[in-house]
Amino acid sequence: MMQTSEAGIEFIKGNEGYVPVPKPDNGKLAWGYGHDQQPGEVPPEFISEPDADTLLRHDLATRFEPAVNAIIPIEGGVVCTQNQFDALVDFCFNLGPSALRMMTGHGWEQVPTQMLRWCHVNGEVSNGLPARRQKEVAFFNS
Repeated sequence: MMQTSEAGIEFIKGNEGYVPVPKPDNGKLAWGYGHDQQPGEVPPEFISEPDADTLLRHDLATRFEPAVNAIIPIEGGVVCTQNQFDALVDFCFNLGPSALRMMTGHGWEQVPTQMLRWCHVNGEVSNGLPARRQKEVAFFNS
């Protein structure tokens, strides 16, 4: 089982940005480094950067790394590099495990091409997503 590297965690933090107080984000509340409110969870009034880092690492270990590990090809001699894993975790963190499964369903060799297509919100190209997808592809290919 692969885990997100420190470089990958910093990559996610840079893409998400630090939000000390809960704010609306696509119909939910989010805080810290992109943590979405979970059912039954009470949002904090404020979260410090160290606590946001701890929460991010928890989210990665319990929700997103397992999802990415479940889809990485393990047959046919394909090897997933650390940077590929980290880029996929960022994608999954941003769009969720079902989007990751759909995107990778086109085949491992198509990931860099397919990843660039996931930049819409409610049918419209999002302001920040094309740049994020380009950074993910660059990280995936590095």
